[in-house]
Amino acid sequence: MILERLSLLNFKNYDEAQLEFCPKFNCFVGNNGMGKTNLLDAIHYISFCKSFFNSIDSQNIKHDLPFFAIQAWINKNGETHEIYCGVKRGHKKQFKHNKKEYERLSEHIGLYPLVMISPSDIELIWDGSEVRRKFMDSIISQYDKVYLEKLIAYNHVLQQRNALLKQFHESRSFDSMTLEIWDEQLVIHGEGIVKTRSKFLDEFIPLFNKNYQFISGSTETVSLHYESTLKDMSYKALLLSTIGRDRAVHYTTTGPHRDDLDFKLMGNSLKKFASQGQQKSYLLALKLAQFEFIKNKKLTKPLLLLDDIYDKLDATRFKKLIELVSGDDFGQVFITDTHPERIQELFLKNHSPYIIYNVNNGEILEHAKV
Repeated sequence: MILERLSLLNFKNYDEAQLEFCPKFNCFVGNNGMGKTNLLDAIHYISFCKSFFNSIDSQNIKHDLPFFAIQAWINKNGETHEIYCGVKRGHKKQFKHNKKEYERLSEHIGLYPLVMISPSDIELIWDGSEVRRKFMDSIISQYDKVYLEKLIAYNHVLQQRNALLKQFHESRSFDSMTLEIWDEQLVIHGEGIVKTRSKFLDEFIPLFNKNYQFISGSTETVSLHYESTLKDMSYKALLLSTIGRDRAVHYTTTGPHRDDLDFKLMGNSLKKFASQGQQKSYLLALKLAQFEFIKNKKLTKPLLLLDDIYDKLDATRFKKLIELVSGDDFGQVFITDTHPERIQELFLKNHSPYIIYNVNNGEILEHAKV
């Protein structure tokens, strides 16, 4: 799978841009704030139908202009496919595959798999459980359509149940039979979600451990545990046991939407006891395991996006990473960096095909190509 071309119009800080890509390494270099990461975000759009950084589509339109458009041409199994994403203020997002608009954006997820490694990955350690659930869900959704549909349905039912609990509070009333209707739906979708997540982690964790040993070069033991209250009792029984608490706070306090991942190093909390270097190795191992897992499931090498990686890793880890992704197990790679000389020197030694683009305030010039 190769992203051959990308076209942007009014996207973030770009008036217009046309790029053609190399099948291996594509590097965007320039000072901070010039728009390098925006190019990666445009690529993320064509895979996930949304931005990696900003979930409000209209905020990705340049300044006060009325719309943005992204077009991409991807060669998959020898056939070129055209993807189009258009966002106009006050209108529904348009997303097309080979000029045919999707009825539901979920139909597109997983067709062109992608893994993004970014400085914001640190949120997986420092932020709340929602970020870690999204990490799991984004991986599973790229290969399991049934899971994605269950997740969408579960979130819809959850919203309805929460609205009902709020209504009970405001009206000072309670109707157990109406609540039970939503509970039944939560149970149907929720138990399937937990089962799929558990199965996913059984396969994912060995890949994660292997990648951590490679990146860190150490014998430290790392662990990744799935924390879910549904492991100890049925969801139906759990909902019954927490109804008093749910009524008191006016929302659903238990279920897959509260699950978490527990990160540990040598049996201790990664957040509290690991050094910055150990945390970076842990996060990088997670993302490399994500790549390997999706590749095995989809039988396709995902696009790999590396945002500002050199400045976030020490030289040893960075060289190990480039050495790894240069191999046949990885496909097309997109990198941002602030130093063109450093990147060019790296790839001259590496002997891999590459293109380097200079990015300057929304303007793009080809700097070097091999």
